[in-house]
Amino acid sequence: MNDIKDIAQEVEEYRQNNINFTENARKLMNDTINLEDFKDKDSDYIFDVLKENLKKIPFGDYLKRYLHKKSEMNGDYKNIDIENYKTMIINCFRENNTPFSFDKTADIRINNLTRNWLSQVSVSRQVIFLLGFGLKMSLEDVSIEFLFKAQGEQDFNFKDPMEIIYWYCFKNEFGFPKMLELKEMFNNLPTKKNNNIYIKRTYDIRSNFHEIYDNNIQFMNYLADFKTSVKNNVYGVTAYNYFCDLYFKCREIIADIYNRQEEKNLKKEIDNYMRKNKDSYRLSKEAKETHINKMREEIKRWTIDDITDGEFEKFLYKGTSIDDVGKLPKFSDMDLSPHFTGKILNRQRLWKIKNKEVLIDRFDLLTLQFLLFAFDKNYKNIKDNNRRFDDFIETTNKILNECSMGELYVANTYECFLLMCIISNYPFYAFTEVLGQAFESVHRTE
Repeated sequence: MNDIKDIAQEVEEYRQNNINFTENARKLMNDTINLEDFKDKDSDYIFDVLKENLKKIPFGDYLKRYLHKKSEMNGDYKNIDIENYKTMIINCFRENNTPFSFDKTADIRINNLTRNWLSQVSVSRQVIFLLGFGLKMSLEDVSIEFLFKAQGEQDFNFKDPMEIIYWYCFKNEFGFPKMLELKEMFNNLPTKKNNNIYIKRTYDIRSNFHEIYDNNIQFMNYLADFKTSVKNNVYGVTAYNYFCDLYFKCREIIADIYNRQEEKNLKKEIDNYMRKNKDSYRLSKEAKETHINKMREEIKRWTIDDITDGEFEKFLYKGTSIDDVGKLPKFSDMDLSPHFTGKILNRQRLWKIKNKEVLIDRFDLLTLQFLLFAFDKNYKNIKDNNRRFDDFIETTNKILNECSMGELYVANTYECFLLMCIISNYPFYAFTEVLGQAFESVHRTE
C-alpha cells in the first residue's frame, strides 16, 4: 500500500471495529511513515494526515467510551443515544451521593450539564475529579484515562492539598462524602509558618504520601505541612528545572546555527569582494587582506544571550507567516488549528513560564525536546532515523514520567505530529514545512 487515500480508508474501517484510540492513531502513524515515498514527501504526507485523517478526540468521546465499557454496552459507543449516557451519569451520581458541582451555591441544570460533559472538546480538572467521584472511578481511570489521555494534563498535583485529598480518596475508594470530611479536617488544621514544602521536588512529596494506606491520622499529619500562612506557587520544581535545561540547550543550538549562517554569508561576501577586485590596480594585496580581516572582525557573533524569547519564537515558527515586525499569525486561523491550539511556545508563554506565572505542561517540554533531537549531530545520516525516533521516545518518556505527566501518547494529535516529523529525514524542515502549508492553505481560501 503506497497511497495516502488507501491508508485513510483502511484506518477508517479499522476504527469502526476498534475503540482503542491509541491503536487507531498508532496504525495511522505507522502506515504513513512506512509509505514507499515517505522520505521524499514527508511534509506533504504529514500535512495530509493531520488535515484529513488524524482527528483530535474530544473529551466527550473519552467519557462515552468509559461509560460504554463500564456498563458493558454492545455496539459502537458513538452510535448510542446521548440520552442513555446522560441517564447513566445522573443515576451514578445519585447512587454515589455526589453533587453535580463542587460549588454548593451553583444553579445546576442537570440535563444541560451532563449533555455538555458528553459533547465538550475539553473540560476543567475539577470536572474530571467530580466525574471521578460521581462515576466511582478508580485512581487509574482518573489519572490515566482522563487527566492524561483525555486532557493531556499532568497527574495529580502533589503541591495542591485539595488534589492530594482527591488522590487519597480515589486510592482508597472513598466517596464524595468522605472527601468532604477530609477537606473539613484540613481546613480546621492550625496554620503554620511557611516551611518551604512548596519548593521541594514533587517526586519526593508524592513518595511520602504513597507510603500511606487508609490511615487518616497519618495522612493529615503529612497534609498539615501544606497549611501555611504564605500563599505559595504550586509549580512543579522538576518540570521547571527540565524546562530551563532544555530551553538553554535549544538556545545554544540556535546561536550555533546563526553563527554558521553568518560564516557562510561572510564567505560569500569575501568571494564577491575578491572577484570584483581581482584585476584592480588601485588595491594592493596587503590592502585587500586588511579589508578582508576587517570584514571578519565585524562579523556578527551570536551568543546564547542574543537568543531572546522573541528570537526563539521567530526561529521555531519560521514556517508561519510572520509579519514585518516579527509578530506571529493567529494559530487559531490556520488549517490545522485543532492540533496546535494550546501548544504554541511563543514569547508570551515563555516569559510566563520563566516567571512561574503558569504551570509547565507536557507540550512545552515536548516541543523543546523535539527541537533538540531535530538538530542532534549524533543522527547525521538517513540510516539514523529509526534510532533517533527510538531515542526520542525513550528520553522523552523518562522526562515526562519524572514530571508526573505520563508517557508519549500517540492518540494526541500534536504528539503524533512530532513523532512523524522526528522520523523524517529532516525533522525541523518537516515541522516548518507543515506549518507553512497550513497557513498557505488559509491564504488560498481567503
